[in-house]
Amino acid sequence: MDYYLIAAVLLDLLIGDPAWLLHPVQIIGGLSTCLERLLRGFFRIKGKIAERLAGIILVIVVVVLVYLTTFYLIKLSFAVHYLLGVIVNIYLLGTTIALNGLVRAGAKVYRQLSLNDLAAARKAVALVVSRDCAHLKAEEIIRATVETLAENTSDGILAPVFFYLLGGTPLAMSYKAVNTLDSIFGYKNESYHYFGWAAARLDDLANLIPARLTGLGFCLTAFWVRQNPVKAFRTMWRDARKHPSPNAGYPEGAVAGALGVRLGGVNYYYGQPSCRAFLGKQETEFSNNQILTVIKMIYWNLGLFLFLYIIISTLAA
Repeated sequence: MDYYLIAAVLLDLLIGDPAWLLHPVQIIGGLSTCLERLLRGFFRIKGKIAERLAGIILVIVVVVLVYLTTFYLIKLSFAVHYLLGVIVNIYLLGTTIALNGLVRAGAKVYRQLSLNDLAAARKAVALVVSRDCAHLKAEEIIRATVETLAENTSDGILAPVFFYLLGGTPLAMSYKAVNTLDSIFGYKNESYHYFGWAAARLDDLANLIPARLTGLGFCLTAFWVRQNPVKAFRTMWRDARKHPSPNAGYPEGAVAGALGVRLGGVNYYYGQPSCRAFLGKQETEFSNNQILTVIKMIYWNLGLFLFLYIIISTLAA
């Protein structure tokens, strides 16, 4: 059994990411934006080939630097004292897992909707989605919350755990760097259409397996929250590839089928409409309690993932 992983999950559940404590993602983000300015200035970037090259260099430098820094920081900590090494390893791994923050964000939206405070609910959901939220109706707030909870279960929870199991805390932190780079540069706008190409493609590649495992996990765990696992799987299988992301459709499709709702549709970004394919069929109306159901599914999904890992690692020992 990997006690570092169990301890890191428990640490995240207990304290999450305190606002007063500098988070590694903030450091990665600051480093990335500084490198962007240096690269754009150094290369005097003009044209799509130059921008793509600069973006590739940035991604390689950041990901490699994050991996090496994490690796040697943990190694140095163990060299100073074994207990210090254990603490540093658990802490760094815990910062890659966003279970506490994701669940708290969903629960906050649920509470505001339960109080019929649409203005507060819009502000709460705006913290975790990039779409315009100022005029969302209650059902649209629920849809946005369900979508982001489903997608970020992969990006923020199971993917870091997956990469930790493959290559330890340095690889989990490197995945976090890839995810951060995509969130900064992975936009198809004038500034980053070419410069952010490498960050977006690497993030897609990194999430290919975790997203599908997350979707399958949601299908299996639907049973424990009294939802329909068969419809979850059928919807995921049928609709996942309709999503503009090659990965997000799998967890979102599974949750849509489990709940019997239709995700996707029209969202607004900076006042401009964006139409996405529908995932699932609207067999029941959106309700506030569906947010709580998805939160329960997140816990069950992670629990199932860890349980299977423990079983497999025990049998392999």
